[in-house]
Amino acid sequence: QVQLVESGGGLVQAGGSLRLSCAASGRTLSYYGMGWFRQAPGKEREFVAAISLGGSVTYYADSVKGRFTISRDGAKNTVYLQMNSLKPDDTAVYYCAADNILKVRTSPAYWGQGTQVTVSS
Repeated sequence: QVQLVESGGGLVQAGGSLRLSCAASGRTLSYYGMGWFRQAPGKEREFVAAISLGGSVTYYADSVKGRFTISRDGAKNTVYLQMNSLKPDDTAVYYCAADNILKVRTSPAYWGQGTQVTVSS
């Protein structure tokens, strides 16, 4: 099993940037496709981005394409989500997730506890 811990959330003005990190313990992330999801108040959790085991393939939700970048550092056992040009609609709790690359985009088995991102207008 793998344990995931997110960090890097906070309050930022619209147009600003944040970088979220997801650190893993218990097992190396090299076994897993990795993803980010988010859940805004009163809304369902939604897929944001995913990255393959080797990092060569990435996927993004249309709402964040061109603004967010997912990456991974095998040596640090960490996955990142660089978020630029943030909008108030990006306000949500962001969750890191792990599973094979097919399931990580839909129903991953492993989740972090989440980190709050708030974008002010």
